[in-house]
Amino acid sequence: MGVATGVPTSQDLEMAQTQGKTGSMGLALAKIEDVVNWGRANSVWPLTFGLACCAIEQISSGMSRFDIARFGSEVFRASPRQADLLIVSGRVSNKMVPVIKRVFDQMSYPKWVIAMGDCASCGGPFNNYAIIQGVDKILPVDVYVPGCPPRPEALFYAIDRLREKVKAEEKLGIRE
Repeated sequence: MGVATGVPTSQDLEMAQTQGKTGSMGLALAKIEDVVNWGRANSVWPLTFGLACCAIEQISSGMSRFDIARFGSEVFRASPRQADLLIVSGRVSNKMVPVIKRVFDQMSYPKWVIAMGDCASCGGPFNNYAIIQGVDKILPVDVYVPGCPPRPEALFYAIDRLREKVKAEEKLGIRE
């Protein structure tokens, strides 16, 4: 350690690197992206946005029986400015497209989207002019949840895949 400052010197850092990730001083080395991505992945805040029958399964995922709190997502936000995950559950009609776009635009960065159910993923059994054939036509979808309607366990699996994706992000502030 530096004599008067207590800040590690370059010599201390070189010694820590030769001894592995942690040195005898208890010094841990990590990239700032890893620390930030860890925090983001373990506290995903979903937005309440249910459109059809899949919303019932989304709501039931908050019950104590299923324990969504293990993902740090137990409180569904009512405001897009407090959420970073938009779960689109159910069929998306043409009338709802401007609403979904506005809600997505109001969310703070970084933001992610899960398409929950067959209707949100590909239109489901509704192949007509009034229903959008997949929410990916209007929003960038990160994870798809199959099923009609999907069980809460399927939503948890999707949240887990999203957590892995968030942890693996390389550069802060850049989304592919």
